[in-house]
Parts: sequence; C-alpha cells; structure tokens
Amino acid sequence: MSEFSAFFDNSVLFWSLLSCLLAQFFKILFNFFSTGKIRFGIMFETGGMPSSHSALITGATSGIGFQMGFNNPVFALAIAISLIVMYDASGVRKSAGIQAAEINKLSKKLDTKSQVDLKETLGHTKFEVFVGSLLGPLITLPGIVFIGSPLNIFNLIIN
Repeated sequence: MSEFSAFFDNSVLFWSLLSCLLAQFFKILFNFFSTGKIRFGIMFETGGMPSSHSALITGATSGIGFQMGFNNPVFALAIAISLIVMYDASGVRKSAGIQAAEINKLSKKLDTKSQVDLKETLGHTKFEVFVGSLLGPLITLPGIVFIGSPLNIFNLIIN
C-alpha cells in the first residue's frame, strides 16, 4: 500500500477530523437557536458551542483507544494531550478572550477613534468543551466500527 493510500486508510484521522468539522457546522445551529440569526461565518471562528477542538481531540483519543487498546501507552498519551487541549480551551484561551474584551472597552473609553478591536471569542465555557468532548467519540467510534476508513467509503461507492 502506498503512503498516499495509507493516509486515506486512517479511519481515526478521518472520523476525528469529521467530528471537528461537524462541531464547526453545529455552531451555526446553536448560534441560530440562541440569537435567532444564521451566521455561516461562525464556522470559521474560534470559541462557541460546541468546542471543535475538544471534538477533534477526544475523537482521535477514543479512536486510538479503540484501535490500539485502552491499555496502550499511546492511548495514555492521547488522554494527556486531550486534557491539556480541553483545559487550554476553557482556561487559557477563555481568559485571553475576557482580557481582549476589557482591552477593547478600555481602548474605546480612552480614545473613541481607536482602531483596536481584539478578537474576544477565543475560548470556550466548560459546558462547550464538555459537549465537544462528547461529540468527538459519538462521531468517531461509530464511524470506525460501522464504516471504517475513507478508503472503505470510496470502495463502497465505486463497487
């Protein structure tokens, strides 16, 4: 099997990336139900419900555990990385967003013509991270079990 086709035979990568993309799509729906407005651009923004970072990393982690075994040291490493990513999303990045909002307010207060407009939606609430962390395995594991890799999907389509 060539390196190129081996890449497309990686079901963990495919399904965890798909869970990340679906989480980004779900942001449109959650935003619509909370604001009543459809904003497609929210798919390309950080922050919001659900956390696509959490969906991606927990999808990959659960897929690694399923394929390699939940007692495998690689799964332990994946868990550690998942915890760091999710802590960062709800901690460090959330704090940076709060600071950006305060800097924006202060800048406008000191100078009404100020061009400072820092991005404020950087991180997630703990609930957004939690929902994202559930979404990853809910998409990845059934995808791996029932469908497999993108190569399997392609073979199903052409055969």
